[in-house]
Amino acid sequence: MNISVGILGIGSYLPEKVLTNADLEKMVNTTDEWIIERTGIKARHIAAPEQATSDMSILAAKKALADAKTDPLEIDLVILATASPDHEFPSTACQVQDALGCKNAAAFDLAAGCSGFVYSLIVASQMLQAGIYKKILIIGAETLSRIMDFSDRNTCVLFGDGAGAAVVGRVDEGYGVLGLDMGADGSGGKFLIQPAGGSRRPASHETIDEHGHYIHMDGKEVYKFATRIMAKTALKSLANAGLTLEQLDLLIPHQANIRIIKSAAKHLKMPMEKVWVNIDKYANTSAACIPICLDEAQEAGRLHKGDNLLLVGFGAGLTWASVVLKWAK
Repeated sequence: MNISVGILGIGSYLPEKVLTNADLEKMVNTTDEWIIERTGIKARHIAAPEQATSDMSILAAKKALADAKTDPLEIDLVILATASPDHEFPSTACQVQDALGCKNAAAFDLAAGCSGFVYSLIVASQMLQAGIYKKILIIGAETLSRIMDFSDRNTCVLFGDGAGAAVVGRVDEGYGVLGLDMGADGSGGKFLIQPAGGSRRPASHETIDEHGHYIHMDGKEVYKFATRIMAKTALKSLANAGLTLEQLDLLIPHQANIRIIKSAAKHLKMPMEKVWVNIDKYANTSAACIPICLDEAQEAGRLHKGDNLLLVGFGAGLTWASVVLKWAK
């Protein structure tokens, strides 16, 4: 039996504090003009000192559960995609499962960098189509401000904090996930990395002094990778779905850089009015980007039942993933 699987409900959360480019000008050697020209970013949200990834995840998940009209006890599995968990263990997913009262759910974290939410959607859809579970809660959440080096102007301007969540389950036949693609190129792992804090280089005075616990990125290499892979994975998912570019209603790309987004849109012959962009307001929230976009698009009335959406992510690993989705709500 072929089970159609899609998104039943969506939710997001952004912390209250906003850090503008003008604020960053006072902290590091940069300018508002330079940041906007290179990235398209004007502001980003920063978690409060007492907020961690689980706290934002819980708030986004509650909104998604309400939108899906789903009781926490109906959730069979919680997948939480993050590069900034509360702890190395237990998983942040387990903490969220407990806080939400999803007592019947298994739970695990997924590490695929900025591709994490789309990876999670693909994993969830396959488990649901196999008939193992009926409803899965997927979350993309990041508190990247905790691992950003605010003395490094090349990285500290790029990222923000936030969370997005979706309830995934059975939908009407012909709706939901129509096509997908995912992949990785581990040879590029060195281009986007948190060098210290794991078993390779555990925390020490030396690793702290050399800022090894912060995000380190080779921007040029990541840019080259992203502009190459975005259109490639998107076209694979479209072919997998049996759709053409002309049949797409909305492209929801990972919000890493406005130039990367425009490059992908150009390669896919998508007019920018059919591309969801909010990088100017929130910067790169990694695994949270795409579900935040989905929630924002729904609230703006841009999602209609039967719309064909293309979700595309890329990130640390290096990883990439895309899904073609016929909106079922």
